[in-house]
Amino acid sequence: MSSRTKPSSADGRLSDVFGAPVDDLYDTAAGPQASAALTRALELRSFLALAEEQVARVRDRVHHAMHPERDMNELSAGDLRMDAQWLEAALEARDGYRGALDGLLHTMPPPRERARPVRLTQPTLTATLPPAAPAPQSAGAARARRP
Repeated sequence: MSSRTKPSSADGRLSDVFGAPVDDLYDTAAGPQASAALTRALELRSFLALAEEQVARVRDRVHHAMHPERDMNELSAGDLRMDAQWLEAALEARDGYRGALDGLLHTMPPPRERARPVRLTQPTLTATLPPAAPAPQSAGAARARRP
């Protein structure tokens, strides 16, 4: 199973920030106009989904080993210690990926600002140029304009 299809705890936030379901975001990220922020966010999301899957696997293994109906003679302190180390590593990875993803999403502008198209205009030169001097008029032209 690809990390793209694995759920993650950040899927809702990613959908809110980027305005589309995670599957659609992956499609967009594969295109030529994908933003660097989207690509990075989805990379972190993929790592997070894998780390969360590892946390769940170790948790389930410990729950299975500690099940009340299980034979106590099958318990192994060494196995439980190893599971505790695996769980600690998986939780640290998950927390690191969540922190990095939260940091990235925090730096992004709100959706309204991203959705608004940027309008570029050329600066006007008339504001910086002094007013033009009146053209000299001949005496005959000045008299012709008088009533």
